[in-house]
Amino acid sequence: MKKILLTTSISVLSIAAGFSQVSIKQGDASAINTINTAVPFLRISPDARSGAMGDVGIALTPDASSTYWNAAKLAFMDKDMGASITYTPWLKQLVNDIYLANLSFYKRIDKNQTIATSLRYFSLGSITFTDANGATLSNFNPKEFAWDVSYARKLSEHFSVAVSGRYIYSNLAAGFSVSQVQINAANGGAVDMGMYYKKNVKLSKDMKGLWAMGLNISNLGTKISYTSSASNKDYLPANIGIGTALKMDLDKFNTLELALDINKLLVPTPYPVSLDSTQAWKSYSPLEGAIKSLTDAPGGFKEKLKEFYYSFGAEYWYDKQFSVRTGVFYENPDKGGRFYMTTGIGVKYSVFGINFSYLVPAFHSNTNLTRSPLDNTLRFGLLFDFDALKTDAKNEKPATM
Repeated sequence: MKKILLTTSISVLSIAAGFSQVSIKQGDASAINTINTAVPFLRISPDARSGAMGDVGIALTPDASSTYWNAAKLAFMDKDMGASITYTPWLKQLVNDIYLANLSFYKRIDKNQTIATSLRYFSLGSITFTDANGATLSNFNPKEFAWDVSYARKLSEHFSVAVSGRYIYSNLAAGFSVSQVQINAANGGAVDMGMYYKKNVKLSKDMKGLWAMGLNISNLGTKISYTSSASNKDYLPANIGIGTALKMDLDKFNTLELALDINKLLVPTPYPVSLDSTQAWKSYSPLEGAIKSLTDAPGGFKEKLKEFYYSFGAEYWYDKQFSVRTGVFYENPDKGGRFYMTTGIGVKYSVFGINFSYLVPAFHSNTNLTRSPLDNTLRFGLLFDFDALKTDAKNEKPATM
């Protein structure tokens, strides 16, 4: 009973919300066996550009939102300083007061080094707690945030690496108790490690391009707990992702970029303690659990392959001022079942840019339209180019009499 309240709150936050978890049998690779973690908001994309491209971003051309996807890309920023702000109403099909807000900022130290910071804030809106008789106890505003600091360094003309440190705070029901167990706010720490490689390529006699690859390991860190029990701790959503992207200069005014990401959670697969039991985790340390997650599925290699999820996106730019984007995200039905298409646009004007994305409702079978809590998700983003601001200021002519 002591985790009922927490499980309910975390389920509302979950990226895979709406997909049930069932009992499994040892060796059954066909059973639904979703991997759930604490603080799943860490795997919600806070970027409207990538949000319009099927949540792809590990190897995309860098921008101010690169901290989330792969901080190593920041070493190749061609601007001295920039920032981004994104706002995402979340799970609008269920409630109307949950949202994710993100602020990112980067600064180049020199031609080889870049530092960055970002802050993600996730609000679950207002929740009314009641007792067993239905009497109102209190209203509460569950909230979570993560603060990152990143350092990216260019090691060669084509290759860069980065490391990020992250502080995580999650307050879902602090001050309340379940079955006489006190609920606390949870704290944790994690690191990201990224690599990025890019190279100019010649696609044809008249067409040049930029090919890139990236690798990012994220949220590798401590377990967190919402109680004082040392044995009652949950995994962070540690993840490994690899991506590739190809940007093509079609002509002087038109460019097209295609990108593909493949991701997998570095979290142990839940397993049955007995043949007909519900899911559980073996007690691994975070690092041991990340390693075990590569081979530990109850259904063997066949089930392990289902734990990979995929993003594919395309972005078209006209004259570096107007863009149209689209993408697809796919996750196996036995591991969460998220499947959706996305679309969006972007506009860039001197100092700032505006991004907008929309998650298109998708069919999950040939006969039934399954409504997902993610359907119709919107993201709004602003990008700021401080170099352009300086340039505009220099170009202003003084008034004359």
